[in-house]
Amino acid sequence: MREPTTFHQIEDIYYPLLAVVGVLVNSLAILILSRGKCGLSRCITHYLVAMAVADLLVVFTDVILFGVIHFHFPGTYLDTTPARSLVLVLLYAATDISVWFTVAFTFDRFVTICCHKLKTKYCTEKTVTVLIMTVSVLFCLQNIPWYFVYEPEFILDNVPWGSTLSVSFYTEAAWTAFDILNIILTPFLPFVLILLLNALTVRHILVANRVRRKLLDHSKSENHTDPEMENRRKSIILIFTISGSFILLWMTTVLYFLYWQIADIFSYTGPHDPAYIAEQSGYMLQLLSTCTNTCIYAVTQTKFREQLKNAVKYPFTAIVKLVQ
Repeated sequence: MREPTTFHQIEDIYYPLLAVVGVLVNSLAILILSRGKCGLSRCITHYLVAMAVADLLVVFTDVILFGVIHFHFPGTYLDTTPARSLVLVLLYAATDISVWFTVAFTFDRFVTICCHKLKTKYCTEKTVTVLIMTVSVLFCLQNIPWYFVYEPEFILDNVPWGSTLSVSFYTEAAWTAFDILNIILTPFLPFVLILLLNALTVRHILVANRVRRKLLDHSKSENHTDPEMENRRKSIILIFTISGSFILLWMTTVLYFLYWQIADIFSYTGPHDPAYIAEQSGYMLQLLSTCTNTCIYAVTQTKFREQLKNAVKYPFTAIVKLVQ
């Protein structure tokens, strides 16, 4: 049993609420985006749907199976060692896939805006489909070793229960290399790639806009609009809000990990330890990132907002028609 601290009480409310919100907003995003009526290109739509599906899987494995059920319904089959090991494999795979879909989307927008020659070959539905399938398969395979890392906490009536990292995970070079690879792949390399791609995109846009403004200044028309600059602005708002929210919500986890390595911390004094609270707070913010994209679409995309309103109104209108 966990000590009933204030922080644990907050967690007991936060995770069930996050589970409900996460399932609802991601399911709505998948439903609305899949209809293709949001005024987005098919490439962008494929990426956004894939990201919503990945986020929904993270909510299901990490929040519901690993969090809510484990703490609120102890002693179920999910607490046996094989089941928990399988859930952890799915959890790690879903998290990696969700993160790398964000990277793939950021790179796609970078190519679209900055690499016009590559755009026609890379930014196609076929490429998006292949990339989504490749990322999914690779990270599912890459996380299979996690199943063999954990051992039972205790055995009752020949049934292994609980899960704890085996001693070999800390002593064998192969497991150490595997752990380092996982840390690099998620989230450090995605952090670097997203920041780099956004910086290059901003630089390209500033230069291009400066050139276009000069051309427009030489135009004889006093009242003119520039559709290309307007479309570019909308794309930038979408990409920066998605990648920006990812960076902000993962920042605590990344900073804590760096502090953990530098300070050489391997254990906590208890649930009141600031290091423990910082780590768990970062974990809570990291999982919150699974719910933010739908809010971003609703704020930045007018047509998505319209479709969302229609989806919310639909049950009520259907009930009214049945009553009438």
